[in-house]
Amino acid sequence: MTLATGKRRGHGEDSIYWDESKSRYVGAVSLGFSASGARLRKKVSGRTKTEVRDKLRELHQRVGSGLRPRRRYTVGDALEDWLDHGVDGLAPRTVTLYRGTIVKALDEELGAVRLTELTASDVQRALAAMASRLSTRTVQIAHNVLVRAIRQAERDDLVVRNVAALVKPPKGQHVGGRRSR
Repeated sequence: MTLATGKRRGHGEDSIYWDESKSRYVGAVSLGFSASGARLRKKVSGRTKTEVRDKLRELHQRVGSGLRPRRRYTVGDALEDWLDHGVDGLAPRTVTLYRGTIVKALDEELGAVRLTELTASDVQRALAAMASRLSTRTVQIAHNVLVRAIRQAERDDLVVRNVAALVKPPKGQHVGGRRSR
């Protein structure tokens, strides 16, 4: 008589296995089939089975919410996509200003952060760093550009919510100008 050592998975459930070549556990989720009939599978990996289970649970939440996550989609990528497709109807000089000054400053502060891992405190910290060297109006424009870029990513189902919209931009440096009469 054979004794069962564990509970067997049902059809359509996730699989977790050890990958010797990577020296890591790998978890796979079946998401059905594409229009061409190819099987759609997403994979995650981790050092322990528990870590892989947590990642699989997070992946199920993303898929259940209708999100189409990209692995390494960063804030810099969102800003570039917005510059490519979201500035229709703006004057060429405005687009040049956004690309040369605003997006460059935002990219220095937040460009490498994954969009799905961006928090409101990250945005607040980046805007505060920009406010220490830029004018108030430039910081306000930078905040507005970031909100628009993340809103476009939100529309494309790449992120659940727009954390930049939750932040109030700080006051920047006073940069000369005409005094009020």
